[in-house]
Amino acid sequence: MDHTDGIIQLPQAFTVRMEHMLQEEYPVFLQAYGEERSFGLRLNPLKTERDEFIKRMPFALEPVPWTAEGFYYQAQEQPGKHAFHEAGAYYIQEPSAMAPVEVLAPMPGERVLDLCAAPGGKSTQIAGKMCGCGLLVANEIIPGRAKILSQNIERMGISNAVVCNEAPERLAGMFPSFFDRVLVDAPCSGEGMFRKDETAVKEWSPEHVRMCAERQDMVLEQAAQMLRPGGILVYSTCTFSTQENEGVMAAFLKSHPDFSIETSQLERFFEPGRPDWGAEEGQALEGQVEDLVHTMRLWPHRITGEGHFIARLKKEDGLYRQPPVTVKRENGDAVRICKDFLREELGMKEAVLEKLEANGNFMLFGEHIYVMPRQMIPLKGIKALRPGLHVGTMKKNRFEPSHALALFLSLGDAEKTYELTEEQAAQYLRGEMLGCEDSYKGWMLLAFQGYSLGFGKAGGGKMKNHYPKGLRK
Repeated sequence: MDHTDGIIQLPQAFTVRMEHMLQEEYPVFLQAYGEERSFGLRLNPLKTERDEFIKRMPFALEPVPWTAEGFYYQAQEQPGKHAFHEAGAYYIQEPSAMAPVEVLAPMPGERVLDLCAAPGGKSTQIAGKMCGCGLLVANEIIPGRAKILSQNIERMGISNAVVCNEAPERLAGMFPSFFDRVLVDAPCSGEGMFRKDETAVKEWSPEHVRMCAERQDMVLEQAAQMLRPGGILVYSTCTFSTQENEGVMAAFLKSHPDFSIETSQLERFFEPGRPDWGAEEGQALEGQVEDLVHTMRLWPHRITGEGHFIARLKKEDGLYRQPPVTVKRENGDAVRICKDFLREELGMKEAVLEKLEANGNFMLFGEHIYVMPRQMIPLKGIKALRPGLHVGTMKKNRFEPSHALALFLSLGDAEKTYELTEEQAAQYLRGEMLGCEDSYKGWMLLAFQGYSLGFGKAGGGKMKNHYPKGLRK
Protein backbone atom coordinates (compact mmCIF):
# COMPACT_ATOMS: atom_id res chain seq x y z
CA MET A 1 0.00 0.00 0.00
CA ASP A 2 1.36 3.42 -0.90
CA HIS A 3 1.98 5.86 1.96
CA THR A 4 3.10 9.45 2.07
CA ASP A 5 4.44 10.60 5.45
CA GLY A 6 2.84 7.53 6.97
CA ILE A 7 -0.64 8.34 5.63
CA ILE A 8 -2.43 5.92 3.28
CA GLN A 9 -3.06 7.32 -0.20
CA LEU A 10 -6.85 7.45 -0.16
CA PRO A 11 -9.06 7.77 -3.26
CA GLN A 12 -9.66 11.43 -4.09
CA ALA A 13 -13.42 11.09 -4.45
CA PHE A 14 -13.50 9.51 -0.99
CA THR A 15 -11.49 12.29 0.66
CA VAL A 16 -13.59 15.02 -0.99
CA ARG A 17 -16.76 13.40 0.29
CA MET A 18 -15.39 12.82 3.80
CA GLU A 19 -14.17 16.42 4.07
CA HIS A 20 -17.63 17.62 3.11
CA MET A 21 -19.19 15.31 5.73
CA LEU A 22 -16.81 15.97 8.62
CA GLN A 23 -15.84 19.59 7.89
CA GLU A 24 -13.64 20.93 10.73
CA GLU A 25 -13.24 17.39 12.12
CA TYR A 26 -11.81 16.10 8.83
CA PRO A 27 -8.07 16.79 9.56
CA VAL A 28 -8.24 14.72 12.74
CA PHE A 29 -10.02 11.93 10.85
CA LEU A 30 -7.36 12.01 8.13
CA GLN A 31 -4.56 11.98 10.68
CA ALA A 32 -5.86 8.63 12.01
CA TYR A 33 -4.79 7.02 8.73
CA GLY A 34 -1.18 7.73 9.61
CA GLU A 35 -1.47 5.89 12.91
CA GLU A 36 -1.07 2.16 13.52
CA ARG A 37 -4.35 0.31 13.63
CA SER A 38 -5.45 -1.50 16.78
CA PHE A 39 -5.33 -5.27 17.24
CA GLY A 40 -7.89 -7.28 19.16
CA LEU A 41 -8.82 -10.73 20.33
CA ARG A 42 -11.97 -12.03 21.99
CA LEU A 43 -11.99 -14.80 24.59
CA ASN A 44 -14.17 -17.84 23.98
CA PRO A 45 -16.66 -18.14 26.88
CA LEU A 46 -17.44 -21.71 25.80
CA LYS A 47 -13.92 -22.64 26.93
CA THR A 48 -12.90 -20.19 29.64
CA GLU A 49 -14.04 -17.58 32.15
CA ARG A 50 -12.69 -14.04 31.96
CA ASP A 51 -10.58 -14.00 35.12
CA GLU A 52 -9.06 -17.40 34.36
CA PHE A 53 -8.40 -16.33 30.78
CA ILE A 54 -6.49 -13.22 31.85
CA LYS A 55 -4.36 -15.29 34.24
CA ARG A 56 -3.46 -17.88 31.62
CA MET A 57 -2.69 -15.59 28.68
CA PRO A 58 1.02 -14.88 28.09
CA PHE A 59 0.17 -11.59 26.32
CA ALA A 60 -0.26 -8.04 27.60
CA LEU A 61 -4.00 -7.38 27.26
CA GLU A 62 -6.14 -4.25 27.65
CA PRO A 63 -9.96 -4.48 27.78
CA VAL A 64 -12.15 -3.34 24.88
CA PRO A 65 -14.76 -1.03 26.48
CA TRP A 66 -17.85 -2.27 24.64
CA THR A 67 -17.50 -6.03 25.26
CA ALA A 68 -16.42 -7.94 28.35
CA GLU A 69 -14.85 -10.65 26.17
CA GLY A 70 -12.72 -8.29 24.06
CA PHE A 71 -9.09 -7.25 24.54
CA TYR A 72 -6.49 -5.20 22.71
CA TYR A 73 -3.04 -6.70 22.20
CA GLN A 74 0.23 -5.42 20.77
CA ALA A 75 1.03 -6.50 17.20
CA GLN A 76 4.39 -8.00 18.18
CA GLU A 77 2.67 -10.49 20.52
CA GLN A 78 1.41 -12.61 17.56
CA PRO A 79 -1.30 -14.58 19.45
CA GLY A 80 -2.35 -16.23 16.19
CA LYS A 81 0.80 -18.36 16.36
CA HIS A 82 0.19 -19.61 19.90
CA ALA A 83 -1.21 -23.05 20.82
CA PHE A 84 -4.07 -21.31 22.65
CA HIS A 85 -5.29 -20.03 19.28
CA GLU A 86 -5.42 -23.55 17.86
CA ALA A 87 -7.29 -24.65 20.99
CA GLY A 88 -9.99 -22.04 20.32
CA ALA A 89 -9.37 -20.15 23.57
CA TYR A 90 -9.79 -16.89 21.65
CA TYR A 91 -10.69 -15.45 18.26
CA ILE A 92 -8.54 -12.73 16.72
CA GLN A 93 -10.96 -9.96 15.76
CA GLU A 94 -10.76 -6.25 15.03
CA PRO A 95 -12.13 -4.48 18.14
CA SER A 96 -14.89 -2.46 16.40
CA ALA A 97 -16.15 -5.66 14.76
CA MET A 98 -17.03 -6.97 18.23
CA ALA A 99 -19.74 -4.31 18.68
CA PRO A 100 -22.57 -5.55 16.37
CA VAL A 101 -23.09 -8.80 18.28
CA GLU A 102 -23.20 -6.87 21.56
CA VAL A 103 -26.01 -4.83 20.02
CA LEU A 104 -27.75 -8.01 18.78
CA ALA A 105 -27.58 -9.48 22.33
CA PRO A 106 -28.48 -13.10 21.51
CA MET A 107 -29.67 -15.36 24.33
CA PRO A 108 -29.39 -19.12 25.06
CA GLY A 109 -32.23 -21.15 23.54
CA GLU A 110 -33.02 -18.70 20.72
CA ARG A 111 -32.95 -19.26 16.97
CA VAL A 112 -30.35 -16.88 15.52
CA LEU A 113 -29.20 -16.25 11.93
CA ASP A 114 -25.90 -14.73 10.90
CA LEU A 115 -26.73 -14.15 7.25
CA CYS A 116 -23.34 -12.98 5.88
CA ALA A 117 -21.17 -14.88 8.32
CA ALA A 118 -17.65 -15.53 6.93
CA PRO A 119 -15.00 -15.67 8.21
CA GLY A 120 -16.84 -16.33 11.47
CA GLY A 121 -15.90 -13.66 14.00
CA LYS A 122 -19.46 -12.60 14.68
CA SER A 123 -20.89 -16.14 14.45
CA THR A 124 -18.46 -17.42 17.05
CA GLN A 125 -19.26 -14.41 19.24
CA ILE A 126 -22.99 -15.16 18.94
CA ALA A 127 -22.36 -18.82 19.82
CA GLY A 128 -20.47 -17.81 22.96
CA LYS A 129 -23.50 -15.89 24.17
CA MET A 130 -25.84 -18.80 23.38
CA CYS A 131 -23.89 -21.21 25.64
CA GLY A 132 -24.57 -24.22 23.42
CA CYS A 133 -28.37 -23.87 23.69
CA GLY A 134 -30.68 -23.07 20.77
CA LEU A 135 -29.87 -22.86 17.07
CA LEU A 136 -27.34 -20.71 15.25
CA VAL A 137 -27.47 -20.75 11.45
CA ALA A 138 -24.26 -19.27 10.05
CA ASN A 139 -24.55 -18.65 6.31
CA GLU A 140 -22.05 -17.60 3.66
CA ILE A 141 -22.84 -17.45 -0.06
CA ILE A 142 -19.23 -17.80 -1.33
CA PRO A 143 -18.11 -21.47 -1.07
CA GLY A 144 -14.45 -20.81 -0.23
CA ARG A 145 -15.37 -18.37 2.51
CA ALA A 146 -18.04 -20.77 3.82
CA LYS A 147 -15.32 -23.39 4.28
CA ILE A 148 -13.24 -20.96 6.38
CA LEU A 149 -16.37 -20.13 8.39
CA SER A 150 -16.92 -23.83 9.07
CA GLN A 151 -13.31 -24.27 10.21
CA ASN A 152 -13.64 -21.40 12.67
CA ILE A 153 -16.91 -22.78 14.04
CA GLU A 154 -15.05 -26.05 14.66
CA ARG A 155 -11.99 -24.42 16.24
CA MET A 156 -14.11 -22.54 18.75
CA GLY A 157 -15.80 -25.77 19.94
CA ILE A 158 -19.34 -24.76 18.94
CA SER A 159 -22.00 -27.47 19.17
CA ASN A 160 -25.24 -25.75 18.14
CA ALA A 161 -24.35 -24.16 14.78
CA VAL A 162 -25.36 -25.20 11.28
CA VAL A 163 -23.09 -23.75 8.58
CA CYS A 164 -24.84 -23.12 5.25
CA ASN A 165 -23.63 -22.05 1.82
CA GLU A 166 -26.75 -20.48 0.35
CA ALA A 167 -27.96 -17.31 -1.34
CA PRO A 168 -30.11 -15.20 1.03
CA GLU A 169 -33.15 -15.48 -1.24
CA ARG A 170 -33.02 -19.29 -1.07
CA LEU A 171 -32.76 -19.26 2.69
CA ALA A 172 -35.69 -16.85 2.92
CA GLY A 173 -37.90 -19.42 1.23
CA MET A 174 -36.84 -22.08 3.74
CA PHE A 175 -37.07 -20.08 6.98
CA PRO A 176 -40.14 -17.79 6.79
CA SER A 177 -40.65 -15.86 10.06
CA PHE A 178 -38.35 -18.36 11.78
CA PHE A 179 -35.55 -16.56 13.64
CA ASP A 180 -35.65 -14.66 16.92
CA ARG A 181 -32.64 -12.56 15.92
CA VAL A 182 -30.90 -11.90 12.62
CA LEU A 183 -27.53 -10.28 12.04
CA VAL A 184 -26.83 -8.73 8.65
CA ASP A 185 -23.15 -7.77 8.65
CA ALA A 186 -23.53 -6.62 5.10
CA PRO A 187 -20.92 -6.82 2.33
CA CYS A 188 -19.93 -3.19 1.82
CA SER A 189 -17.39 -0.84 0.22
CA GLY A 190 -15.09 -1.32 3.22
CA GLU A 191 -14.17 2.33 3.80
CA GLY A 192 -13.81 1.71 7.51
CA MET A 193 -11.14 -0.92 6.80
CA PHE A 194 -8.86 1.24 4.60
CA ARG A 195 -6.26 1.36 7.38
CA LYS A 196 -6.31 -2.44 7.61
CA ASP A 197 -7.05 -3.71 4.10
CA GLU A 198 -5.17 -2.64 0.98
CA THR A 199 -7.68 -4.42 -1.26
CA ALA A 200 -10.55 -2.27 0.03
CA VAL A 201 -8.67 0.89 -1.02
CA LYS A 202 -7.92 -0.47 -4.50
CA GLU A 203 -11.49 -1.65 -5.12
CA TRP A 204 -13.22 1.54 -3.91
CA SER A 205 -15.12 3.80 -6.30
CA PRO A 206 -18.38 5.77 -6.14
CA GLU A 207 -19.88 3.16 -8.45
CA HIS A 208 -18.83 0.38 -6.07
CA VAL A 209 -20.52 2.23 -3.19
CA ARG A 210 -23.77 2.45 -5.16
CA MET A 211 -23.59 -1.22 -6.10
CA CYS A 212 -23.04 -2.18 -2.45
CA ALA A 213 -26.06 -0.13 -1.34
CA GLU A 214 -28.27 -1.88 -3.89
CA ARG A 215 -27.04 -5.29 -2.75
CA GLN A 216 -27.60 -4.34 0.89
CA ASP A 217 -31.20 -3.42 0.11
CA MET A 218 -31.77 -6.89 -1.35
CA VAL A 219 -30.07 -8.75 1.52
CA LEU A 220 -32.10 -6.82 4.11
CA GLU A 221 -35.29 -7.70 2.27
CA GLN A 222 -34.50 -11.41 2.63
CA ALA A 223 -33.46 -11.00 6.27
CA ALA A 224 -36.77 -9.28 7.11
CA GLN A 225 -38.71 -12.24 5.74
CA MET A 226 -36.84 -14.65 8.03
CA LEU A 227 -37.35 -12.66 11.24
CA ARG A 228 -40.34 -13.55 13.40
CA PRO A 229 -42.75 -10.86 14.66
CA GLY A 230 -41.21 -9.20 17.71
CA GLY A 231 -37.71 -10.28 16.63
CA ILE A 232 -34.52 -8.21 16.50
CA LEU A 233 -32.51 -7.43 13.35
CA VAL A 234 -29.07 -5.80 13.52
CA TYR A 235 -27.60 -4.24 10.39
CA SER A 236 -23.91 -3.39 10.32
CA THR A 237 -21.27 -2.29 7.84
CA CYS A 238 -17.61 -1.32 7.98
CA THR A 239 -18.04 1.78 5.85
CA PHE A 240 -18.65 5.52 6.34
CA SER A 241 -20.91 6.05 3.33
CA THR A 242 -24.32 7.48 4.18
CA GLN A 243 -25.58 5.76 1.06
CA GLU A 244 -24.76 2.35 2.59
CA ASN A 245 -25.67 3.27 6.16
CA GLU A 246 -28.42 5.77 7.01
CA GLY A 247 -29.56 5.71 3.38
CA VAL A 248 -30.09 1.94 3.34
CA MET A 249 -31.82 2.13 6.73
CA ALA A 250 -34.14 4.98 5.64
CA ALA A 251 -35.18 3.09 2.50
CA PHE A 252 -35.75 -0.11 4.46
CA LEU A 253 -37.87 1.58 7.13
CA LYS A 254 -39.95 3.35 4.48
CA SER A 255 -40.77 0.06 2.75
CA HIS A 256 -41.13 -1.91 6.03
CA PRO A 257 -43.38 0.09 8.39
CA ASP A 258 -43.51 -2.94 10.70
CA PHE A 259 -39.87 -2.26 11.67
CA SER A 260 -38.55 0.47 13.94
CA ILE A 261 -35.13 1.59 15.19
CA GLU A 262 -34.36 0.53 18.77
CA THR A 263 -31.95 2.17 21.14
CA SER A 264 -28.96 0.25 22.48
CA GLN A 265 -26.87 0.47 25.63
CA LEU A 266 -23.79 0.66 23.40
CA GLU A 267 -24.80 4.11 22.14
CA ARG A 268 -22.82 5.66 24.99
CA PHE A 269 -19.56 4.38 23.47
CA PHE A 270 -20.08 5.68 19.92
CA GLU A 271 -21.28 8.62 17.85
CA PRO A 272 -24.93 8.84 16.74
CA GLY A 273 -26.08 8.23 13.19
CA ARG A 274 -26.40 11.25 10.93
CA PRO A 275 -29.64 11.37 8.92
CA ASP A 276 -28.78 14.99 8.10
CA TRP A 277 -25.93 13.75 5.91
CA GLY A 278 -28.24 12.20 3.33
CA ALA A 279 -27.71 14.97 0.79
CA GLU A 280 -23.92 14.66 1.01
CA GLU A 281 -24.06 11.98 -1.71
CA GLY A 282 -26.85 13.60 -3.67
CA GLN A 283 -29.63 11.49 -2.17
CA ALA A 284 -31.62 13.21 0.58
CA LEU A 285 -33.18 10.66 2.92
CA GLU A 286 -36.93 10.19 2.74
CA GLY A 287 -39.49 9.08 5.30
CA GLN A 288 -39.38 9.17 9.09
CA VAL A 289 -35.62 9.44 9.56
CA GLU A 290 -35.37 11.14 12.95
CA ASP A 291 -34.84 7.86 14.80
CA LEU A 292 -31.70 7.21 12.75
CA VAL A 293 -29.82 9.23 15.37
CA HIS A 294 -30.09 6.02 17.44
CA THR A 295 -27.96 4.17 14.94
CA MET A 296 -24.24 4.16 15.75
CA ARG A 297 -21.15 5.34 13.91
CA LEU A 298 -17.72 4.13 14.98
CA TRP A 299 -14.95 6.53 13.91
CA PRO A 300 -11.23 5.60 13.97
CA HIS A 301 -10.30 9.04 15.30
CA ARG A 302 -12.82 8.81 18.16
CA ILE A 303 -12.28 5.23 19.40
CA THR A 304 -9.48 2.67 19.42
CA GLY A 305 -10.82 0.69 16.49
CA GLU A 306 -11.78 0.90 12.82
CA GLY A 307 -14.85 2.40 11.15
CA HIS A 308 -18.27 0.77 11.51
CA PHE A 309 -21.99 1.51 11.38
CA ILE A 310 -24.60 -0.36 13.46
CA ALA A 311 -28.40 -0.21 13.58
CA ARG A 312 -30.71 -2.26 15.79
CA LEU A 313 -34.26 -2.75 14.53
CA LYS A 314 -37.31 -4.48 15.98
CA LYS A 315 -40.10 -6.08 14.01
CA GLU A 316 -43.47 -5.25 15.50
CA ASP A 317 -45.26 -7.91 17.50
CA GLY A 318 -47.98 -9.88 15.77
CA LEU A 319 -49.67 -13.23 15.57
CA TYR A 320 -46.94 -15.79 15.50
CA ARG A 321 -46.85 -19.56 15.64
CA GLN A 322 -43.49 -20.95 16.69
CA PRO A 323 -42.22 -23.41 14.06
CA PRO A 324 -42.61 -26.96 15.34
CA VAL A 325 -39.48 -28.93 16.16
CA THR A 326 -39.20 -31.79 13.67
CA VAL A 327 -38.63 -35.18 15.30
CA LYS A 328 -35.53 -36.56 13.65
CA ARG A 329 -34.77 -40.26 13.53
CA GLU A 330 -31.48 -41.33 15.05
CA ASN A 331 -29.66 -44.02 13.07
CA GLY A 332 -29.80 -46.82 15.63
CA ASP A 333 -26.69 -48.99 15.40
CA ALA A 334 -24.25 -46.25 14.38
CA VAL A 335 -25.46 -43.86 17.08
CA ARG A 336 -25.37 -46.63 19.70
CA ILE A 337 -21.75 -47.49 18.77
CA CYS A 338 -20.86 -43.79 18.91
CA LYS A 339 -22.41 -43.24 22.35
CA ASP A 340 -20.82 -46.43 23.71
CA PHE A 341 -17.45 -45.15 22.54
CA LEU A 342 -17.97 -41.76 24.19
CA ARG A 343 -18.95 -43.34 27.50
CA GLU A 344 -16.62 -46.32 27.63
CA GLU A 345 -13.50 -45.45 25.63
CA LEU A 346 -13.29 -41.71 26.28
CA GLY A 347 -14.97 -41.74 29.65
CA MET A 348 -17.22 -38.82 28.70
CA LYS A 349 -19.19 -37.58 31.68
CA GLU A 350 -22.89 -38.39 31.49
CA ALA A 351 -23.79 -34.74 32.15
CA VAL A 352 -21.90 -33.69 29.00
CA LEU A 353 -23.72 -36.26 26.90
CA GLU A 354 -27.05 -35.23 28.39
CA LYS A 355 -26.38 -31.57 27.52
CA LEU A 356 -25.64 -32.51 23.91
CA GLU A 357 -28.78 -34.62 23.68
CA ALA A 358 -30.91 -31.90 25.28
CA ASN A 359 -30.14 -29.50 22.42
CA GLY A 360 -29.64 -31.90 19.51
CA ASN A 361 -30.09 -35.27 17.87
CA PHE A 362 -27.27 -37.65 17.02
CA MET A 363 -27.60 -38.14 13.26
CA LEU A 364 -25.72 -40.20 10.67
CA PHE A 365 -24.85 -38.36 7.42
CA GLY A 366 -23.08 -40.86 5.19
CA GLU A 367 -20.26 -42.15 7.41
CA HIS A 368 -20.27 -39.08 9.68
CA ILE A 369 -22.16 -38.60 12.93
CA TYR A 370 -23.26 -35.10 13.88
CA VAL A 371 -25.29 -33.70 16.74
CA MET A 372 -27.79 -31.61 14.81
CA PRO A 373 -29.62 -28.87 16.76
CA ARG A 374 -33.20 -29.91 17.47
CA GLN A 375 -34.64 -26.61 16.26
CA MET A 376 -33.06 -26.95 12.80
CA ILE A 377 -35.41 -27.67 9.91
CA PRO A 378 -34.82 -30.78 7.72
CA LEU A 379 -31.73 -30.35 5.55
CA LYS A 380 -33.26 -31.53 2.28
CA GLY A 381 -32.41 -28.98 -0.41
CA ILE A 382 -30.04 -26.98 1.87
CA LYS A 383 -26.31 -26.76 1.18
CA ALA A 384 -25.06 -27.43 4.70
CA LEU A 385 -21.30 -27.70 5.17
CA ARG A 386 -21.64 -28.47 8.87
CA PRO A 387 -25.06 -29.67 10.12
CA GLY A 388 -24.10 -29.34 13.78
CA LEU A 389 -21.29 -30.72 15.93
CA HIS A 390 -19.22 -33.30 14.04
CA VAL A 391 -18.77 -36.09 16.60
CA GLY A 392 -16.86 -38.56 14.46
CA THR A 393 -16.84 -41.14 11.68
CA MET A 394 -18.04 -44.74 11.40
CA LYS A 395 -15.37 -47.04 9.95
CA LYS A 396 -16.45 -50.69 9.49
CA ASN A 397 -18.57 -50.84 12.64
CA ARG A 398 -16.05 -48.93 14.74
CA PHE A 399 -16.14 -45.28 15.64
CA GLU A 400 -13.36 -42.72 15.31
CA PRO A 401 -13.81 -39.37 17.11
CA SER A 402 -13.46 -36.09 15.21
CA HIS A 403 -11.19 -33.12 15.86
CA ALA A 404 -14.35 -31.03 16.30
CA LEU A 405 -15.40 -33.21 19.23
CA ALA A 406 -12.02 -32.70 20.91
CA LEU A 407 -12.31 -28.92 20.61
CA PHE A 408 -15.87 -29.04 21.97
CA LEU A 409 -14.76 -30.88 25.10
CA SER A 410 -13.42 -29.06 28.13
CA LEU A 411 -11.02 -30.44 30.71
CA GLY A 412 -12.99 -32.64 33.07
CA ASP A 413 -15.52 -33.63 30.39
CA ALA A 414 -13.68 -36.89 29.65
CA GLU A 415 -11.67 -39.14 31.96
CA LYS A 416 -9.18 -40.15 29.25
CA THR A 417 -7.24 -36.87 29.18
CA TYR A 418 -3.49 -36.32 28.72
CA GLU A 419 -1.83 -32.99 29.57
CA LEU A 420 0.89 -31.90 27.14
CA THR A 421 4.02 -29.92 27.98
CA GLU A 422 4.78 -26.80 25.93
CA GLU A 423 7.27 -28.78 23.82
CA GLN A 424 4.80 -31.63 23.30
CA ALA A 425 2.05 -29.17 22.30
CA ALA A 426 4.34 -27.72 19.61
CA GLN A 427 5.20 -31.24 18.42
CA TYR A 428 1.52 -32.18 18.33
CA LEU A 429 0.59 -29.13 16.23
CA ARG A 430 3.35 -30.10 13.77
CA GLY A 431 1.84 -33.57 13.46
CA GLU A 432 4.65 -35.45 15.16
CA MET A 433 4.42 -38.70 17.14
CA LEU A 434 4.63 -38.16 20.91
CA GLY A 435 6.05 -40.26 23.68
CA CYS A 436 3.93 -41.15 26.72
CA GLU A 437 3.87 -43.50 29.70
CA ASP A 438 3.18 -47.18 28.95
CA SER A 439 0.12 -47.06 31.21
CA TYR A 440 -1.79 -44.89 28.71
CA LYS A 441 -3.88 -46.92 26.24
CA GLY A 442 -6.38 -46.03 23.56
CA TRP A 443 -7.93 -42.70 22.60
CA MET A 444 -6.90 -39.71 24.71
CA LEU A 445 -8.10 -36.11 24.80
CA LEU A 446 -4.91 -34.05 24.62
CA ALA A 447 -4.81 -30.74 26.48
CA PHE A 448 -2.39 -27.86 26.98
CA GLN A 449 -2.57 -25.58 30.02
CA GLY A 450 -6.26 -26.17 30.53
CA TYR A 451 -7.44 -26.19 26.90
CA SER A 452 -8.15 -29.22 24.72
CA LEU A 453 -6.06 -29.41 21.53
CA GLY A 454 -7.18 -32.63 19.83
CA PHE A 455 -7.06 -36.41 20.06
CA GLY A 456 -4.20 -38.87 20.22
CA LYS A 457 -4.18 -42.67 20.43
CA ALA A 458 -1.80 -44.18 22.98
CA GLY A 459 -0.13 -47.56 23.00
CA GLY A 460 3.31 -49.03 23.67
CA GLY A 461 4.67 -45.79 25.11
CA LYS A 462 3.76 -43.79 21.99
CA MET A 463 0.95 -41.31 21.27
CA LYS A 464 -0.21 -41.48 17.66
CA ASN A 465 -0.99 -37.98 16.40
CA HIS A 466 -4.56 -37.35 15.17
CA TYR A 467 -4.24 -33.61 14.62
CA PRO A 468 -5.76 -32.97 11.15
CA LYS A 469 -3.09 -32.83 8.43
CA GLY A 470 -4.56 -29.68 6.90
CA LEU A 471 -4.03 -27.76 10.17
CA ARG A 472 -0.50 -28.82 10.95
CA LYS A 473 2.13 -26.12 11.37
